[in-house]
Amino acid sequence: MTTPVLFIHGLWLHGSSWEPWLQRFRDEGYDPYAPGWPGDRETVTSSRQDESAIGGHGIDDVTAHFAALIEKLPEPPIIIGHSFGGMIAQKLLGQDYAKAAIAIDAAQIKGVLPVPLSALRATLPVFKNPANKNRTVSLTAKQFRFAFGNAVSAEESDELFERWTIPAPGKPLFEAATANFNPHSPAKVNTNNQNRGPLLLIASGKDHTVPESVTRSTLKQYRHSEAVTDLMTFPDRGHSLTIDSGWSEVADNCLGWLRKQSL
Repeated sequence: MTTPVLFIHGLWLHGSSWEPWLQRFRDEGYDPYAPGWPGDRETVTSSRQDESAIGGHGIDDVTAHFAALIEKLPEPPIIIGHSFGGMIAQKLLGQDYAKAAIAIDAAQIKGVLPVPLSALRATLPVFKNPANKNRTVSLTAKQFRFAFGNAVSAEESDELFERWTIPAPGKPLFEAATANFNPHSPAKVNTNNQNRGPLLLIASGKDHTVPESVTRSTLKQYRHSEAVTDLMTFPDRGHSLTIDSGWSEVADNCLGWLRKQSL
């Protein structure tokens, strides 16, 4: 039986953005798949046309959505998540839904402080209007360039924007922003779980949306757990590292880490 690998995208990207990863992992003998968030449609185009279905979904809602999918699998999967997908991957790992997890440029979990200014600027399209908590928000090509594509050429950034972006729910961002003031925040992760599978945190040195300092602060949240928690850094990459022309380097490093864990 081949090991299932569940890929979870973050805000503003469609699940199909994982397509190159799916093929690479399939070639390596895994059984990968990349379902969308609640409300996502099958394609980028259809998701853009029906954005009302995407709005209003928060962190707990999305986590429960993927937990239900995992329960239908023959065995717990390896979970690989990007951005908010990385936060969801950590939540599911802490809840023992996964045999291992890789969180790439993961959104801040409860306990991570402070929030860098570049992260606030990257998410300003959502926070500038409190009503966006229950709405979907789309990025412009210029906003995508700052939040995702700052480490690639302007031409590549625009191409990625046109190919993969969809509207995103504002609710997860509002929940993460208030996490440290809410004892029951959905952004809370069971970082003390001693029996969970191994976790790899990946940071990008040029990421505006989830700066490296956020990932390093996340690593500190796991200091009371003896379970494997590793950090890998790509100094010259931005938030688009899973979808841009350098994606294969990241994927190959993920595969190498999984082999070291005998997974």
